[in-house]
Amino acid sequence: MPVIKLKPTTAGTRHKIKNSYVEITTNVPEKTLLMPIRKSGGRNQTGKMTMRYIGGGHKQQYRIIDFKRDKHGIPAVVKSVEYDPNRTGFIALLVYADGEKRYILAPQGLKVDHKVMSGTGISPEVGNAMLLSEIPLGSIIHNIELNPGQGAKIVRSAGASAQLAARDGKYATIKLPSGETRNILITCMATIGTVSNGDHQLERKGKAGANRWKGRRPRVRGVAMNPVDHPMGGGEGRASGGHPRSRKGLKSKGLKTRYPKKASNRVIVERRKK
Repeated sequence: MPVIKLKPTTAGTRHKIKNSYVEITTNVPEKTLLMPIRKSGGRNQTGKMTMRYIGGGHKQQYRIIDFKRDKHGIPAVVKSVEYDPNRTGFIALLVYADGEKRYILAPQGLKVDHKVMSGTGISPEVGNAMLLSEIPLGSIIHNIELNPGQGAKIVRSAGASAQLAARDGKYATIKLPSGETRNILITCMATIGTVSNGDHQLERKGKAGANRWKGRRPRVRGVAMNPVDHPMGGGEGRASGGHPRSRKGLKSKGLKTRYPKKASNRVIVERRKK
């Protein structure tokens, strides 16, 4: 999926690289699958700012995505491929044989009028959701459950994919995009293919206003603050700030924050690359 580099007719377009959206087939979402999003501006119920650098942004509606794919054995036809403001990948609108409509994460290569299914005893084609016990070894997958019936939790962002490396007993070994190798129960579901919009990483916003459209206000560096505001603030001239820390004084850039007795440690075969 190509991206477009704009001509430098203004300062904001000089470095802007945007998505061509050639895969998108409609700009009108399915009304029955929309929910309102209420923005807080980073304030709590008393109006006090509890999260900084949040505010503004374009009004959005949430698209209800089917991460469980629990309509087993019922074929569905892809009606449209759409943009979703709440995620980096595209979404696809499915119309099932019984008339029900659902959104799913659109895998790369899924087109309008393609047929997809979920469940057992189906072929491992792009967009089909299957149990890890039935997916052929070496397959590229995404939208993976961590617990049976919970709904997909990992490998959901644009261009992401994992590989089914092996099966041993009740576990399947998955190579994740981060480089981590993890065991997941073979009774969990996953979808065949790679998440769409793989060129998302090539996009360049071009100007600060593009971040404001997303509801992100300018973030101030700690070394640019006064000592009263940040542990790395103050000093004569352009001081480097000493040891990297958070606003509350916790060390960053290398400090391990993972709980050493975390339950999922037992299913991690190989940690992600540093």
